[in-house]
Amino acid sequence: MSQLLNYKLEGEGHTIVLIHGLFGNLDNLGLLARSLKQDHQVLSIDLRNHGQSFHSTSHNYLEQAQDVEALLDHLAIQRCTLIGHSMGGKVAMKLAEMIEPNVEKLIVLDMAPVHYSQSRHDNVFAGLRGVDSAKPTSRKDAQNLLAQHIELEGVRQFLGKSLYNNGEYLAWRFNVESLGDNYSEILGWQSINKIATPTLFVKGANSDYLLAEHQNDIQQQFSNAKAHVIANTGHWLHAEKPEEMLRTIRKFLS
Repeated sequence: MSQLLNYKLEGEGHTIVLIHGLFGNLDNLGLLARSLKQDHQVLSIDLRNHGQSFHSTSHNYLEQAQDVEALLDHLAIQRCTLIGHSMGGKVAMKLAEMIEPNVEKLIVLDMAPVHYSQSRHDNVFAGLRGVDSAKPTSRKDAQNLLAQHIELEGVRQFLGKSLYNNGEYLAWRFNVESLGDNYSEILGWQSINKIATPTLFVKGANSDYLLAEHQNDIQQQFSNAKAHVIANTGHWLHAEKPEEMLRTIRKFLS
């Protein structure tokens, strides 16, 4: 029996599963959860190697999707809607292929079903490892260490949410070593068999993760896909424009 993911289950009604991205945790989509739980059951999860879920030396999309499937089975959730951001969007797409009859709708936030060749997180890994080796005892010191590698304060603040005091110093909840070792898997993608699940790809207008050139890949894997662009926002569209993101989600769900 595989280990179960850490999760939070709130609200009642049709189940929406929220799946965070790389270096995230189940609180990342909390702005969406707070609204959606008013009229849905919302399942927020920590993916493997993240948050308070188990650590593993392997980290690929098949396993991550199987982890979520095992949790759905454990909770006896039959039908659901999947919403995933970034890496979590890939997990959601893979899971939708695996349990297609049980997925009512699929919403992918700023991610394409493609293999990305560009490494986008070298500075982040450098910052995380800097904190790991220095073993800071205050959040201020940890943020200063991150700042040596990571220019954007928003990114540093986001990462800081996954620091915890292990009794001696501040450490990361996510598994830095495994995520670094498996980074090519995270960038990668094995095309899924075409599914007919109603799917919405939401793009942050200023982000370069989801591009016109990905349209062909989307059409080959999703026979019932639409796209929606949220203006003046980047890759963190749910954090930057939560109200607009919620309107877009609710419109698609209805």
